[in-house]
Amino acid sequence: MRKVHVQKYLLTFLGIVLSLLWISPFYIILVNSFKTKLELFTNTLSLPKSLMLDNYKTAAANLNLSEAFSNTLIITVFSILIIAIFSSMTAYALQRVKRKSSVIIYMIFTVAMLIPFQSVMIPLVAEFGKFHFLTRSGLVFMYLGFGSSLGVFLYYGALKGIPTSLDEAALIDGCSRFRIYWNIILPLLNPTTITLAVLDIMWIWNDYLLPSLVINKVGYRTLPLMIFYFFSQYTKQWNLGMAGLTIAILPVVIFYFLAQRKLVTAIIAGAVKQ
Repeated sequence: MRKVHVQKYLLTFLGIVLSLLWISPFYIILVNSFKTKLELFTNTLSLPKSLMLDNYKTAAANLNLSEAFSNTLIITVFSILIIAIFSSMTAYALQRVKRKSSVIIYMIFTVAMLIPFQSVMIPLVAEFGKFHFLTRSGLVFMYLGFGSSLGVFLYYGALKGIPTSLDEAALIDGCSRFRIYWNIILPLLNPTTITLAVLDIMWIWNDYLLPSLVINKVGYRTLPLMIFYFFSQYTKQWNLGMAGLTIAILPVVIFYFLAQRKLVTAIIAGAVKQ
């Protein structure tokens, strides 16, 4: 019994240490975003003596916050919607149609997750440039291509837990395949959709590399791009840089905390079904 208690305390201590290590970067960013430049360089880990809200005003003005935020929001929302709809439709077709070709196509989607973006980014951008598709719409289309593999993989596993008897009953009642998918299957996939949305939002919202290759117009820059140019302008003013980073990551953090309960539930359910 004593050995069990010791192991329990050790695991608890290890969990606390890992939690503190994980949260420490957020603490450093948040605390130093309220400091003056002198106070930041004097003691990085201490709490601010007074809250310098002017840091946020300056950062928001120089980031063109409303413009960068709207660009990032538009690209993220449309990308998530398209990835979720197309991935769930594809997974539904592959899981319900029992053919060898369905298994092969599913395996292709699964293997595609292993291909790093860096290996295809130059030919991809070159081909899109030939068709003058290096725009926000082209960026959304690229996110669909890179995000559909994970989406199909998650939805395919979730669909295994939905009995085909629902499809058969709906077909007897006269429903079309699309109506079965849209009105019956898709609502049952809500936990998986939330999981996919959280993972893809953290990816797309914080993505720098792909927008830097695709977006050339100043007015279409996303938040990560504006943060990059902001840091190049305010390299030595880290207090303003920290305020800019806080503004950029805050929406994703809020969304994650709002959705974390459903995310954990969906991951557990998906693990059991797989």
